[in-house]
Amino acid sequence: MLRSRTRRHVARVMLLACAAAPALFLAPGAARAQGCTPAMAVQPKQLVEAGKLQLAINPTLPPQQFVDSKGELQGLNVDLGNEVAKKLCLQMAFVRMDFPPMIPALQASRFDGIHTGMFWTEERSKLFYMVPYSLQSISIAVPPSSGLKLSGPDDLSGKAVVIEVNTYQERWLRAQSDDMVKRGKAPITIRGFTTATEAMGALRAGQGDAAALLDYMAVDMTKRGMVRTELFRLGGAPSAMAFRDKGVAEAVAAALTALRKEGFYDKLFERYGMTPIPADQPFAIRGTGPA
Repeated sequence: MLRSRTRRHVARVMLLACAAAPALFLAPGAARAQGCTPAMAVQPKQLVEAGKLQLAINPTLPPQQFVDSKGELQGLNVDLGNEVAKKLCLQMAFVRMDFPPMIPALQASRFDGIHTGMFWTEERSKLFYMVPYSLQSISIAVPPSSGLKLSGPDDLSGKAVVIEVNTYQERWLRAQSDDMVKRGKAPITIRGFTTATEAMGALRAGQGDAAALLDYMAVDMTKRGMVRTELFRLGGAPSAMAFRDKGVAEAVAAALTALRKEGFYDKLFERYGMTPIPADQPFAIRGTGPA
């Protein structure tokens, strides 16, 4: 009887221990063999925990990053992060959290980097060592039943386009509209909404002819039959991984270079319908990094 109680106690302790750290996800089979040769060596002191690459991720943006019905992390950023860790002979550990606390948490050395599709900006590049790895491009989508056909951005002249305010797609669309006006064309009527969900609701309600979306959002919504994508890969702003240690950032850039040389990188982006960094642009730290 005592042994039975002891076993039940141990089981409860193990269950509580697992529940206490729900934000850390180790990639299956991520531990590297001793014979592994890294694309570039990472020193134990460069990592928060020796032998482990810990990256923060906000898995709420399918197909870039999301949690499936089994509670497992999926998406382009997840697949890419796992392969980068393999190339560096490190164990991959994703730290799930919302985006707003990521930057102060990285500054506090809670993990090694951020890998959540964060836009590269000059201001951010002075806080961390940032390595651009993809482009966030624009897609123009219309309701599935729409008769509107678009051959290029100029076809949006005189049309109403819904967007999420204060976003890259809004800045891009306004620049397109201003250019049209300079060339004597009618401007685009831009209708802004607080969230992408509200913008898509407005499109379905007939408050716009089209929607300007980031490519990965358009791909996902097209697959679900919510929209029909007319224009793809317009514009382009870099998304980057951010790291607290320069050596880790350089090693990740070397791993990305190796993955592109092997063909994995381009095939991955093609599979997820996202925009890769141009082939003639090397993977490297962009910006000065911390002063």
